[in-house]
Amino acid sequence: MRRTLSVAEGVAWRTLHNVFTNPSLLIPQLLFPLFFFTAFAGGLSRIRDVPGFHYPLGYTAFQFVFVMLQSAAFGGVFTGFGIARDFEFGFARRLLLASPHRTGIVLGFAIAAMCRWLVTAAFLTAVAFAVGMKVGGDGVDVPALYVLALIVNAAAILWATGVAMRLRTMQAGPVMQMPVFLVLFFAPVYVPLGLLRGWIHAVAVVNPLTRVLEAGRSFLAGTPTEVGAAFGAAIGLALLFSLWAQRGLRKAEAAG
Repeated sequence: MRRTLSVAEGVAWRTLHNVFTNPSLLIPQLLFPLFFFTAFAGGLSRIRDVPGFHYPLGYTAFQFVFVMLQSAAFGGVFTGFGIARDFEFGFARRLLLASPHRTGIVLGFAIAAMCRWLVTAAFLTAVAFAVGMKVGGDGVDVPALYVLALIVNAAAILWATGVAMRLRTMQAGPVMQMPVFLVLFFAPVYVPLGLLRGWIHAVAVVNPLTRVLEAGRSFLAGTPTEVGAAFGAAIGLALLFSLWAQRGLRKAEAAG
C-alpha cells in the first residue's frame, strides 16, 4: 500500500508541476468554464422571466452549478489528454516499466485531476461572487455541492484514463470528450427539468447527471432535494469507471 501511494504521489506531483508551470495548460482550464459561465449566466439571463422558472437565487446561481459540474467533468478529461500525450511521447510506457505497483499510476492521475479542479473551482467561485451571485445554503449544503462535483471529477478522470490507456494517442481526445459533453448537455442546462419538453425531457429524466445537477442547485439554494439519488449516481459512475480505468491499465501493460 505504501509503495502504491508513493507511485501515486510521484505521478500526481509531476502532472501538477507540468500544469502549473505551463500557461498553455493552466490558462485554458480557467478560461473554459469562465467562458461558459459568462455566456450562459449573462447572455441567457432573461430566461429567468420564463413562466414556471422558480429558482429562488436567480439565473446566475442556477447556471453557476452547471458550470461548476461541467468544469469538474472536463477537468478530468483534460488530465486524460495529458495521459494520452505521455503515451504518445513514450513517458507513460517507461512509467509502467518502472512502477511495480501500477494501480498507483491511476490513483496519481486522479489526485492530480482533483487538485487541478479545486483551483478552477476556487477561481470560478470567486468570479461568481464578484458578479453578485446569491447563496441560500448553509455551512453544510454548500460544501456538499463541492463534494458532489469532486466525485464527478473522479468519474471523469477514470473514464478518460481508461480511454487514454486503451488508445495511447492524442487522437483519443474526441473519444474522451464527446461522451462527457453529450451527457452534460442532455441534462437540464438552461431551465429546470419541469420546463423541458419533448425528447430532450425524456433523455434528461434518465440521464444520471440530471439528479446530480438538480441536487447541486438545491444545495446552493439551501433546500436539498434528491440528495441520495445524486450521490448514488455520482458514486456509481465513479465505481463503474474505476473498473474501466483498471482494465485500460491492463491493456496498456499488455501492449508493452
